[in-house]
Amino acid sequence: MKKLLFAALVAMFLLPAINAQNNVQQEKRYKVYGVMFYNLENLFDTINSNGTYDLEFSPNGARQWDGRKYWMKIHNMAYAISQMKTDATPFGPAIIGVSEIENETVLKDICRDPQVRDWHLQVAPYHDSPDRRGVDVGVLYNPRFFRVLNVTNQRLSEEDFDRARAAAVPERRNDPQYDWNDNFRTRDQMCVVGILAGDTVAVMVNHWPSRLGGQEASSPKREATGYMCRRTIDSLVNVHGNNIGIIFMGDLNDDPMDKACAESVGGKRNIEDVNGPGEMFNPFWNVLARGVGTLAYKGQWNLFDQIMCNGFFTKYREGKDKPQLTFLRCEALNRDFLKTQEGDRKGYPLRTYSSGVFLNGYSDHFPTEIFLVKEAE
Repeated sequence: MKKLLFAALVAMFLLPAINAQNNVQQEKRYKVYGVMFYNLENLFDTINSNGTYDLEFSPNGARQWDGRKYWMKIHNMAYAISQMKTDATPFGPAIIGVSEIENETVLKDICRDPQVRDWHLQVAPYHDSPDRRGVDVGVLYNPRFFRVLNVTNQRLSEEDFDRARAAAVPERRNDPQYDWNDNFRTRDQMCVVGILAGDTVAVMVNHWPSRLGGQEASSPKREATGYMCRRTIDSLVNVHGNNIGIIFMGDLNDDPMDKACAESVGGKRNIEDVNGPGEMFNPFWNVLARGVGTLAYKGQWNLFDQIMCNGFFTKYREGKDKPQLTFLRCEALNRDFLKTQEGDRKGYPLRTYSSGVFLNGYSDHFPTEIFLVKEAE
């Protein structure tokens, strides 16, 4: 009788505790990965190697760009990147796309800075674009999270301008801005394909043509560049089907609702409207709608620094199961230390120079980041 009573007590008190412990052990665990974009604003070395614009960023140039200023800029960029870690991403972003860099050397100098050295960031195979200013795009990555498989670079073509003209409203199709010009030079797109958290991911980094001459007048160049990007997205899907995540990022010199972003690339505002691997979700559309931007001019905020992701990352957005990388959230990283603290530009990005005066700042753009989540193995 005593043995039966003891067995009953065990069943009453210990078995629920054991079952509860087993349930805890069976709960899914997740890992978060950050993917960031940052326009580093004219990160030149001090050597004049490619002409007039580079001369400006040299010791004898207009900005008197010497070693002291250069290493202050490198320190600031490394500090900014070091501050983008979170509790879920203690080693910072897994992948960082950048623009307005002169060469591979400046990126390696950032990676060697003591503030991020322990992250062991690497520079993806570098490519020199034909841009007349001598600036390029690039990718930094943390090899503990991302493994590069291949890198290709895409160039704007006459075909892209033809497609932009065909998509223009009838009254603008004869606009000479849609005509291809062999002398036009802009930054090439960089596409890095690799493995992130066990999934195949392509990261496309861009720096689109500026708004020189006005937004509307210059829009055809960005529309054409958007179609170049669209070609790359379609090509990746044709090769990999549903088995590749595509992340498109850059300083696009347009806002999410502008034609080049919303139509040429096809960035959608609402995640529920994204169906299939060839469709792109632009989470920064709603960020800008809340009044948050990445650069400002005369009191007007824009969000040129965008990161879009394809349907691969939205498939498991609902429900608890995340067997592949899934979009979690996005953020414009407008940290206080990156802001001008006083004057008529208070709250704007703290630049390296303003009106020819060296401010020892960071960039005229705030960085942006998306966060992806996946079940831990």
